[in-house]
Amino acid sequence: MIDVLFSHIAQKVSLTEQDKDLVQGFFTEQRLTKRQYLLRAGEVCNHLAFVASGLLRTYNIDEKGDEHMSLFGFEGWWLSDFSSFLSGSPAFFNIDAIEDSELMLLSKHNYEKLTLTVPIMDRYFRILYQNSLVTKERRLMSSITHTAEEKYLQLLESSPEINKRIPQHLIASYLGIAPETLSRIRKNLLFRKD
Repeated sequence: MIDVLFSHIAQKVSLTEQDKDLVQGFFTEQRLTKRQYLLRAGEVCNHLAFVASGLLRTYNIDEKGDEHMSLFGFEGWWLSDFSSFLSGSPAFFNIDAIEDSELMLLSKHNYEKLTLTVPIMDRYFRILYQNSLVTKERRLMSSITHTAEEKYLQLLESSPEINKRIPQHLIASYLGIAPETLSRIRKNLLFRKD
């Protein structure tokens, strides 16, 4: 699992072999089975989670019991209820496994120690936060300015494997549309292809 993490880190910053030895000691491994929770809304989020394999989702459930998808966490993604992680307040989001998954967990205490002990990791996380902010801004603008079909096509472009790995009702929730609307969009796209 650690090799997947090091591969991801290498895309952003360069670690020496000594850095790698130090970094590895700050993480713990966790396996989740399909539908098993990493975090439930109301709990305090004590870890940042790196997805080494598998697939997770981050979502909230409203007062009517409807799920609202926030994020799908594929291999190489980080997941957390970041507000809860930083402040120690109750989490707003649930995080659970869509597939059996292997995670590398970093506690808040170890996160602080890691960024002081291996300073290049502070830069790594800063790059991740900047990229996350840009992605969230784009998703917000897309939700305001694009049609449901355009949002679906953008999602397919960024995550081509999504239809094979994620049930349609979860994709619809992520896009903020009804499953029937997504089904109609998919049929229209197939019709246009032929």
